Order: sequence, then structure tokens, then C-alpha cells
Amino acid sequence: MRVMGLDLGTKTIGVAISDEGGLIAQPVSTLKRVSIKKDLEALLKMAEDYAIEGFVVGMPINMDGTEGPRSKAVLKFVELLKERTRLPVSTWDERLSTVAVTRVLIEGDLSRSRRKEVVDKMAASYILQGFLDSRKNHHANS
Repeated sequence: MRVMGLDLGTKTIGVAISDEGGLIAQPVSTLKRVSIKKDLEALLKMAEDYAIEGFVVGMPINMDGTEGPRSKAVLKFVELLKERTRLPVSTWDERLSTVAVTRVLIEGDLSRSRRKEVVDKMAASYILQGFLDSRKNHHANS
């Protein structure tokens, strides 16, 4: 099952896609946000192009486990996405995903401008990989 992972920001959306077996996440692109309508159209077009069978959207949860203002915006986006597609849409705790990815990119000696270019799609890949690993572990324990 090929899944699309999304890291929703206020200015960009990081996009990652799993392999056909649903085991490995790969960063694909970073979309500049235009409007919710145009953002959804672009994502649904990508989903069609890649034969996506589901979406995973990173959920920005506070460190204490509560939902903040960004969580509410993500939940609104998720609801609108669900209205536009029959594909399953899940959320995944994205706490520290951008921090972890940024640390890896710094260790890889990427310049600040290059990190800015790739951090969102890498964060989407990190979110998606966490979801895929959890699903794999759940099936292994069943």
C-alpha cells in the first residue's frame, strides 16, 4: 500500500511517499502553500500520479501532549482532505520531527539555505516512516 506523508506548515507542505510495499518513506517535494483549495488540488493530483492509497498527516502536538493552535489548523485541513477523497486519512504525532531532521542535516554538513530547502520534505518522510514502522510492528505483533 503506497501512502503519502504530509508535514503541514503555514508556508509550505512537505510531501513524502512510501514504496509500493508501504515499508520505506521517501521525501518527494515541498509545496508552497497558496490556498487550501489549491493546496488540496495539488496534493490530490500528486496522489493520483503516484497511485496513493492513503494519507498520513503530521499532527503538531505539544510536548505535554496537548493540542495547540497549529493542531486545530491541521485537523481542519484533515477534515477538508477527507471531504475531497475517499482514501483513508490518518494523523501521526510529529513531535520533534523537524528537530530530528534538522539535527541530521546539520550533522551532514548541509548549509543553512540547503537545509531550508529540504527540511519540510524530510520531516514528511520522518513522519511517514514512523507511521509505517508502527503499522509494521502492529502487524508483526498480531
